[in-house]
Amino acid sequence: MMHDKKVIAIIPARFASTRFPGKPLVDLGGKPMIQRTYERVMAVHGWHRVVIATDDFQIKNTAEAFGAEVIMTRADHVSGTDRCAEVLSKLGDAIDYVVNIQGDEPFIEPAQLQELAIGFKTNAPILTLIKQISEVDTLFSVNTPKVVINQKGEALYFSRQTIPHLRGIAEQDWLSNHRFFKHIGLYAYRADVLIELSHLKPSPLELAESLEQLRWLENGYTIQTIETQFETMGIDTPDDLEKIKKMGLL
Repeated sequence: MMHDKKVIAIIPARFASTRFPGKPLVDLGGKPMIQRTYERVMAVHGWHRVVIATDDFQIKNTAEAFGAEVIMTRADHVSGTDRCAEVLSKLGDAIDYVVNIQGDEPFIEPAQLQELAIGFKTNAPILTLIKQISEVDTLFSVNTPKVVINQKGEALYFSRQTIPHLRGIAEQDWLSNHRFFKHIGLYAYRADVLIELSHLKPSPLELAESLEQLRWLENGYTIQTIETQFETMGIDTPDDLEKIKKMGLL
């Protein structure tokens, strides 16, 4: 599955979330969220290691109780990417790729991780998933990052706005006249590139859109996209949790 690459999966987990404090430990049908995410990741075979990265001892103790490997990280990281880079620097292993799976993705499909792994064969510096947009509300939501790609599937730009703009076509007809893509926030980084990314300063476009991946594009890194057919259901707020409960998924 890993195409002869040595790959580690890192699950960053913060307790002090602004919108949902203690989110990784919230109960989902008898298991903490972080455990459900971990079990989904472990369903994929071929990892060199699977590590939960956290700065909180409650999360550490909980994760170790269900058998996970945990590495403590600094509390001042502003992104999961930076937390992953710290873990990589502590491991000392010769790693080819690092996969970053957010701890608030308890419904991630193992098949999505397998789709991402297809890109390991290309030796791409950064890999991520995209999905075609099929709903108008999603197309125009600023909470859903969109992406435009070139003929090779490399990202040209990410935006919270709808891109591209279809001039001369009524907005209600956009989906029937063009394939739009949303970004699925699952990343794989070549190990050497991850260390480089962690040293980059915030960039103007990143600050404007509040999208970390724009920092990488502005600094000349290629982000290879892979299209997935699977939907994601991350839990960012208590409202998200209530919606999932109403859907009967727990």
